[in-house]
Amino acid sequence: MAACSGSGEEETGESPSNATPYTLVLPSNLPQNVGVPTDNPMTVEGVELGRKLFYEPRLSRTGTQSCGSCHQQSKAFTDGLARAAGVDGQHPRGTMSLANVLWEKTLNWDGAATTLEQQARLPIENPLEMHQLLATGVSRLQQTDLYPPLFQQAFGSSTITEAAVLKALAQFERTLISANSRYDKYVRKEGPLSATERAGANLFMNHPGEVSGLFIRGGTCHHCHISEDGLFSSPSFFNNGLDVTFTDAGRASVTGQSTDRGKFRAPTLRNIALTAPYMHDGRFQSLEEVLDHYSDHVRTNSPGVDPNVLLSNTPGGTKLDLTSREKTQIIAFLRTLTDSTFITDKRFSDPFKP
Repeated sequence: MAACSGSGEEETGESPSNATPYTLVLPSNLPQNVGVPTDNPMTVEGVELGRKLFYEPRLSRTGTQSCGSCHQQSKAFTDGLARAAGVDGQHPRGTMSLANVLWEKTLNWDGAATTLEQQARLPIENPLEMHQLLATGVSRLQQTDLYPPLFQQAFGSSTITEAAVLKALAQFERTLISANSRYDKYVRKEGPLSATERAGANLFMNHPGEVSGLFIRGGTCHHCHISEDGLFSSPSFFNNGLDVTFTDAGRASVTGQSTDRGKFRAPTLRNIALTAPYMHDGRFQSLEEVLDHYSDHVRTNSPGVDPNVLLSNTPGGTKLDLTSREKTQIIAFLRTLTDSTFITDKRFSDPFKP
């Protein structure tokens, strides 16, 4: 394990010198280079305040929904819905997991935010999510007996600001680290995987093709869900062959580039067995459906489809063509990424519930 603590003073004087530095413990098998902004050093008081704000319904227009409504710990901080339900309607996209967002350089399905501080504002003010100006939420918090003293402790002032709310939420979210699955224990030589699970891992990490005169079968999963760094996600955006025409522009809604239409972030596969349904619009209910898509149903004529989802385990073939046994093996491996301690850790739970 390695420890990392934020450093640096908030330019507006919001980081009091008497706040307690938070020591962030980084699992040894995950990247050790993390980016904690110098203007938002992590403190014990800031993290605990962020935890309360994460579960605070006053930040929503109706006072009935919090960040934790859509990001539920028991589901690895997703919600089990195909598309997220806001206070005034249904979002066109599903809720993404918050596991290991400390390392993510792009956030949301389309990369609309590049820092957790930026991202925290979006669901609060989105009409299809919590639907309230952050300024209104700040006013509500200011009128409570609970929050002004907590902001004093965390940021040196009992006057609550939008920036301080966003910083506290980001501090808490940076603590949501998941790295204690059976796969992690296997990597750290603390436990075994079965033969089926190891076969699935090999398929996950192999490209199909000829190597030294032998044809190697593979699932080419690691291209979009990078396994080398242990995060099983990617900062890039991909068209994975779901559609020929796009009702959701995806990354293009941010960049304005037509070549980005239908491209979305590859979410982390950590705890993937807990985060159904799958894809940006929740169209697949099970991991079996996901594997069937990649094996047999990729829309090869989708404009800008990623070439890696067009590889085949049949020489000269036009689809990935996994066998039923190979699909079972890959799914068995994916289930080893479930971290039961992450979904029960009291540090991440709703502080307002007993």
